[in-house]
Amino acid sequence: MRRIVAILLVLTLTVAVGCRKTADQDAGGSGKLRVVATIFPVYEFARAVAGDKAEVTMLLPPGMEPHSFEPRPEDIVRVSRADLFVYTNRYMEPWAGEIVKGAGKGNLSVVDASRRAKFLKAGAGENHDGHDDGEHGHGGEGMDPHLWLDFTNAQRMVDTIAGALAERDPANRAVYLANAAAYRAKLADLDERYRTGLATCATRTVLHGGHFAFGYLANRYGLRYESAYAVSADAEPTPAKLAKLVKQVRAEGLTHIYTEELLDPRTAETIARETGASILMLHGAHTVAKADLDKGVTFIALMEKNLASLREGLQCR
Repeated sequence: MRRIVAILLVLTLTVAVGCRKTADQDAGGSGKLRVVATIFPVYEFARAVAGDKAEVTMLLPPGMEPHSFEPRPEDIVRVSRADLFVYTNRYMEPWAGEIVKGAGKGNLSVVDASRRAKFLKAGAGENHDGHDDGEHGHGGEGMDPHLWLDFTNAQRMVDTIAGALAERDPANRAVYLANAAAYRAKLADLDERYRTGLATCATRTVLHGGHFAFGYLANRYGLRYESAYAVSADAEPTPAKLAKLVKQVRAEGLTHIYTEELLDPRTAETIARETGASILMLHGAHTVAKADLDKGVTFIALMEKNLASLREGLQCR
């Protein structure tokens, strides 16, 4: 964070003035709105709503972990040249405010996609009782940032982005609102498929050998969720926590445990070796690999794979 502050002291004077001029020149090209979205979920939602009326780019490189991201000078320059800057929420991107300061006010519209969403406290999904077991250390970390994994929240985020686009570009308001309605319908259908697909399962415990990413999903569908460590993907599980999870797998007769995309699977592999459980993948959609992004992977497709993985691991009928 100190490095960010140092960058801002220089860039506040140079970027906000010089780069704004460049941005005004660029605007004369395509004539489309320029939208910079921080991470994959809001990038995907913004693209779906904007259609061909805006140029949407993702700030974080593919595969970059957003929890530990530190903006570079060129990132601040990119935002300074945009018309809209869309971020997920202040808990996922605590650095977003510093980027906005560095980019300068100008004509930039800043969109907090979580404005209409409903947050859970960090760790509240664990054990499905709204209380942390004390081993995750979430108490002072505020709210769980992974709110898009409740698809009703995702629908609210789509509406917020659509409203911001319509306000900035009223000539295309009808297009943005129609695109938002169409994408909301896809999310509502996804929500219903999860609800019915997870209604009758042999177990309702999702044991995850990664960071606390799937609390919203578990809360939405009445699942019991246990993760090896806290909200931060940089955290490490304690030996006591690992022992507890191994004991739980054996006691409940769980046959599958979960790992997550683009993070070290060693914790899940350790539990699997100790218990004989199989490992399945869940994708939190924080980020995607470059190869997947190049292939045009979508949020809906990733969540459909998650549903199939959950049905297998929970032995749903």
